[in-house]
Amino acid sequence: MNMLKLRWQACTLVLCLTTCLTERVAAQIVVGQTAGFTGAVAATVKEATDGAKLYIDSVNAKGGVNGQKIELISMDDKFDPKTAEANARTLIVDKRAVALFLTRGTPHNELIIKVLDELKVPLVGPSTGAMLLHEPVKRYVFNVRSTYQREAEKAVGLLAAIGITAIGVLHVDDTFGADALVGIKAGFEAKKLKPVFLGKYDRSKPDFGPLALDVRTTSPQAVMVIGSGTHVIDALKAIRAAGSRAQLVTLSNNASGGFVKALGENARGTIITQVFPNERSITSPFVKEALTLAKASGQAEVSPAALEGFASAKVLVEGLRRAGPNPTGENVRAALEAIRGYDIGGMDVTYSATDHTGLDFVDLSIINKEGKFTR
Repeated sequence: MNMLKLRWQACTLVLCLTTCLTERVAAQIVVGQTAGFTGAVAATVKEATDGAKLYIDSVNAKGGVNGQKIELISMDDKFDPKTAEANARTLIVDKRAVALFLTRGTPHNELIIKVLDELKVPLVGPSTGAMLLHEPVKRYVFNVRSTYQREAEKAVGLLAAIGITAIGVLHVDDTFGADALVGIKAGFEAKKLKPVFLGKYDRSKPDFGPLALDVRTTSPQAVMVIGSGTHVIDALKAIRAAGSRAQLVTLSNNASGGFVKALGENARGTIITQVFPNERSITSPFVKEALTLAKASGQAEVSPAALEGFASAKVLVEGLRRAGPNPTGENVRAALEAIRGYDIGGMDVTYSATDHTGLDFVDLSIINKEGKFTR
């Protein structure tokens, strides 16, 4: 009898432990991320993710959202679109993510959208400014940063305003490059200019040697290189090796400390568009908050890429908070779409059923001799 009683107590204890463990796991709000943690964009991806974790960790330290802590599960897609698509499905189906977050790459997100629509899970803060994520409105995509077209158009306008009118363009031959090219052409048309050189390269097998010779032959004052990470670095090296001293201009997808470091001696004077305020501006409440959390975690500064991750995390957390204690993909989507005038620190984010754009901030920066972005 005593043996039966002991067995019964043991079974009860196991059941209790199992129930407690299940409740503890269920108390985590799972958010999924697929991005190129290795490959051409690894440096920028790491900095953006670290910036996001600054905010998510601070929220978790205070008890999380509606009593539940956020668990960010990140998967490396090596900057391959097909792998990104497969990872997105794994994160939602197997890992039970109620939202995807900070995914990277235009062709990558183009494939991910199909998964979102099928499984009815939102994506917050895709780390791309591709117009295809904005127009027409994608039901499950909530952008935070400005568009590449807006960046590219403003870059051409500002270059022309300071007397740089002989501008060449070199872009990756994919949906990202085609998207940015729309903004570039709009910028040229607005200033009644034409590019002195227009070339494209294969994303999977770039060959910059012949293109660099074309740049030298056309003698531009500046070359806008539309691409990601190591591709832009390799393009500039080839342009310099060919004998051209044209000023490099690229977009905010390369605005990271890792990118500057990889540029090496070619970094100084490079112009990079930015989609968030100056990362050292303590007059910006948004930047000041990020810097405070960074310093508390032992970081002396934040990069523009980190600010993108930080901003996206703030929007993500607000959507999860509004979704209530039992978030699902669909009610997180509905909660995000109901956001009106959400102040992330001197910048307001508003969504609606007909607008998932987010912010519209664009600025130019130039890398100084210390390797810092100056404006």
